[in-house]
Amino acid sequence: MAAAPILLLNAISLRLGSTDLLENAELSVLAGEKVALVGRNGSGKSTLLKIAAGEIEPDGGRRFLQPGATIRYLPQEPDLTGFATALAYVEGGMQAGDDAYRATYLLNALGLSGTEEPSRLSGGEARRAALARVLAPEPDVILLDEPTNHLDLPAIEWLEAELAGLRSALVIISHDRRFLADLTRSTVWLDRGVTRRLDRGFAGFEAWRDQVLEEEETARHKLDRQIVREEHWLTYGVTARRKRNVRRLEGLHTLRQERRELKRAVGDVRISVAEGETSGKLVVEARDISKRFGERPIVADFSTRVIRGDRLGIIGANGAGKTTLIKLLTGELAPDSGRVKLGANLELASLDQRRATLTADMTLKEAVTGGGSDTLVINGVPKHFMGYLKDFLFSPEQAGTAVGKLSGGERGRLALARALALPSNVLVLDEPTNDLDLETLDLLQEMLADYPGTVIVVSHDRDFLDRVATSVIVAEGQGRWTEYAGGYSDMVSQRGFGVTAPVAEKARAAAPRTAAASSAAPSPAAPRQKLSFKHKHALETLPAEMARLEQLIARLNNQLADAEFYARSPAAFAETSQKLGTAQAALSRAEDEWLELEALREELEGS
Repeated sequence: MAAAPILLLNAISLRLGSTDLLENAELSVLAGEKVALVGRNGSGKSTLLKIAAGEIEPDGGRRFLQPGATIRYLPQEPDLTGFATALAYVEGGMQAGDDAYRATYLLNALGLSGTEEPSRLSGGEARRAALARVLAPEPDVILLDEPTNHLDLPAIEWLEAELAGLRSALVIISHDRRFLADLTRSTVWLDRGVTRRLDRGFAGFEAWRDQVLEEEETARHKLDRQIVREEHWLTYGVTARRKRNVRRLEGLHTLRQERRELKRAVGDVRISVAEGETSGKLVVEARDISKRFGERPIVADFSTRVIRGDRLGIIGANGAGKTTLIKLLTGELAPDSGRVKLGANLELASLDQRRATLTADMTLKEAVTGGGSDTLVINGVPKHFMGYLKDFLFSPEQAGTAVGKLSGGERGRLALARALALPSNVLVLDEPTNDLDLETLDLLQEMLADYPGTVIVVSHDRDFLDRVATSVIVAEGQGRWTEYAGGYSDMVSQRGFGVTAPVAEKARAAAPRTAAASSAAPSPAAPRQKLSFKHKHALETLPAEMARLEQLIARLNNQLADAEFYARSPAAFAETSQKLGTAQAALSRAEDEWLELEALREELEGS
């Protein structure tokens, strides 16, 4: 006898305005089952997950959760209002009997101390806190909507291992193919409002999806031919026979109605890139380049040679210096020592991770034309801007839409369209896979494979790197970078392990800014001519403070490594964990403040 599902959605329907978003959708989850929920952007995946979580009532259908079963849901945009600290927020999702230590353990593992004020958390930090809240009680069912967003590779690898070790059932929405393939054993495909189920993990999904779509297309051609035959009979058949065969005439009407109601698959993105003139064979040659901020090495004695047509991947933890390395290689930033030689006739086009070139009040037309002519030149061929935007699945009605009103997936496609409209022979792409669905990722990969120029890409998507990169440069710590031939998996094979840098995010926005850091940026109206005494003092004393914190963190880690510590004294273990998180957060703040002040010092001394 088959086991009863712990969570069941049956015949779910939901209408948004005049559109049927969900029609007879199904979702069945057994205890401990790991399910991938996949579909195009806008297909209703997040809505279906919210219905499963009980946050949205469908127009029709039934939701069943086994009595006594616990369920937790990770939204794309968590709300932490009403809680004094991140730890309080995580503990607020736990019940009596849950292991209270897990809240602190998970926050520390995700780079947070728990003492942070929710109102001061960055988007990435808020999402990490939300992950800890979902995982802490080890519920029967966990629903995850894009759990790897805002996470770097070390954090993704940690999360993957953590989820694999849980007994909870999982339903995961993600654009990270490797993450889905490693974790899931069943796949539910939401397409045109209807769900289809594959009793295999995501690794087997794409071949199955392509087969289903091919069979649909074949069936559609057969239906079209049948309608043509029936229409020919109606027009040219014997008149008396036509009058007598009313049933056949009704059948033709039915076929026509079926054809009208047949839903085609959503159109595909067609990605093209405006190619510039051919660059020289040598694109970049770096020899023994180094860059330091004060005493901290960012790049130390690194050499590489980039040839036209190379696809170079750069990977590492947040704060490792990936952006600095790109700036050095492209000539935007001068090294402290060593030299960088750029090739001839280089034309760069770049896509920044934060999509900073897109402002909220900018329209789609302004985004791709710069407010100028309605015509773009793509590969030497004039093309109307709307025709170009249609290739990225934007409708003519959206031409005047403000960027601020677009979804995350739409902003991702628009940023790509903007970057690829510029003539180039070198593409610099910073996290290009963010917010893109799987089909758009496929086409981006195909475009990059056909692109005759050179590609430098920063990405935390392991599958994307495997499919695109011809070599990867990995942050090893202490400013050391190593280049490996092949993609991410090739790097792991040669290195023997993945990216194991600390999980804590070191992005500038991640840590609360001190008064000194907040005032470090000079005003354009009244630029500083020299560092203040306060800033000089901070630059001189922060390295010693960072060294002290590093020693403290090492000592606390040694204490926590004692296998008997928790058994001897859970309270002391929790207190030590709290101290560790606090020290890690203090180190992160000190490093961020020091980096900003050192950058300011270099700017003022060079002005």
